[in-house]
Amino acid sequence: MLEHILLQLLLSLVPVFAFQIWYDRPGRRKGIPVFLPLFAILTLILCVHFSKDIVFGLVLDNRYIPYIIGALYGGPAGAVLLTVLYAVMWLPELAGLWDYAGMAVFAILLVPALIMCRRRFHKSGRTMKQRAMTAVSFMIFLKISTLSLLESSLLMGFTTAAVMTTMLYAAGSAALLWVSIMLIEGTMEKQRMHHRLTLVSQDYRNEVQKLQQFIDLTPLGVVIVDRTGVITHINEQAVRYMSDKPESAGRASLIGGQIEDMAFREEASTVRDLLNEVLCGGKLAPDITREEQRVLVRTAFNIRDDVSRDIIGAAVIIHDITEVSHLKDEISRVERLSLVGQMAASITHEIRNPMAVIRGFVQLMHERSSEGQHEYYRIIMDELDRANSIINDFLSLAQNRVIEKESQSLHNVLNMLSPLLWADANLRGQVIEFDFCSDMPFMEMNEKEIKQLILNLARNGMEAMGEKGKLVIRTSCKDGVMELQVEDNGAGIPADQLERLFEPFYTTKTRGTGLGLPLCLSIAERHNGSIKVVSEEGRGTTFVVTFRSEEGSDSLPQRTGQHAG
Repeated sequence: MLEHILLQLLLSLVPVFAFQIWYDRPGRRKGIPVFLPLFAILTLILCVHFSKDIVFGLVLDNRYIPYIIGALYGGPAGAVLLTVLYAVMWLPELAGLWDYAGMAVFAILLVPALIMCRRRFHKSGRTMKQRAMTAVSFMIFLKISTLSLLESSLLMGFTTAAVMTTMLYAAGSAALLWVSIMLIEGTMEKQRMHHRLTLVSQDYRNEVQKLQQFIDLTPLGVVIVDRTGVITHINEQAVRYMSDKPESAGRASLIGGQIEDMAFREEASTVRDLLNEVLCGGKLAPDITREEQRVLVRTAFNIRDDVSRDIIGAAVIIHDITEVSHLKDEISRVERLSLVGQMAASITHEIRNPMAVIRGFVQLMHERSSEGQHEYYRIIMDELDRANSIINDFLSLAQNRVIEKESQSLHNVLNMLSPLLWADANLRGQVIEFDFCSDMPFMEMNEKEIKQLILNLARNGMEAMGEKGKLVIRTSCKDGVMELQVEDNGAGIPADQLERLFEPFYTTKTRGTGLGLPLCLSIAERHNGSIKVVSEEGRGTTFVVTFRSEEGSDSLPQRTGQHAG
């Protein structure tokens, strides 16, 4: 008897195992409404074929299990087909009153309950399904136990053995149905959990990718670490800030590593220290440093959990404000120029007219004085001329009027100035060399201002050299961009003075006014140009004036400084 019980048990569980195997493959789930009823039909037939009468009138037959599974989890057509097959296979077995009673229970209670509650069953939660299957299992238990006991009593009367055997068989059959349904529900729940986990993981990956793309596209350097100091996000901009060779320290190789591994250069060490401090709960003000002609602002902060407020990570944002710093310097320069303009406008006429009168009388007194006093009068007139020159520089630097321009070649202006420049160089015991490019196009210029620009730069170079110094003036033109270079071999300019060269009133000369180079820059900018300074201490300085065509320029001209060595 035991082998028949095991055979019925295995046969009744075949649809369950088939469902689990088939459902684990997402691509095949759509075929379950067809596939599962076929398996249920096959199992139902086998259960009927291998059914067997056992003691006390009990029949070992679990056909109802594949029927209920197929009707619940197969398609509507499969449920109808299974119901018809179940009824057809039961009809030949109807021999007595209790068989007809069992058929009536099946047709009146079980079939309508399965058909009407099938859709609601699938939409219910796990708890409701357990309750529903408990109710169905109890119905199965009542049906088997009641009918079997009544039939057994007609044959041999009520006995303790018959009652116990019948009750155990009915309880086992009901439990087997309940376990079968719960196994299927467990498989479906596992797949639903797996699907939800996949969606959550995909959402997490999407959020991580969006965050990383946002970080990658931002012009700021960003480093984010978790509470243990492991780098979770870092963008290429941060790698460029922290490494002399960004290509050798790729972003991908850093993610997942410890912040202690960031040891490319001093900037990386600073970022590492900032992150360690905020991870410990410290609060830092923005850190501003100036290095390698760059101005960097580093802002570090910790990241806290919204609920517990525990520190779960930290971040550093690195912002290159070099351009902002230059703009501030430019604004400061413009403000100084504005001050110069206001001063020039207010005092020019009040000073120049009395000075002209004074110089006229001094010159008259010079002509009538004795020879021994001529030198004194000459000094007075030279100083008056120098004061007048300073006033003229004030006016040139501060003027905002539109200058008149004409088409002219830079070479023509240089050729006109060459005798004067040669004379100045000879007086100082120096040499001047001209190196012109082969083809210099015409440009729109104010000849007087360009002459003043060249004279100022050339004389600055001569003053920076001693005797036997060599001044080279060269020109070049490429892609419509014209360059004028004035190169001396003097002592050079210290790095700390380069940035201030174009500030009004800043001078390193004993008798300088600090207006010559600002005036040169002002002239260059009025001609859509810029000035760059390249200097190396002990070897000399080169002023590079670049002129761009009016049509080809879409940005403001700039002044820059570069220190070599």
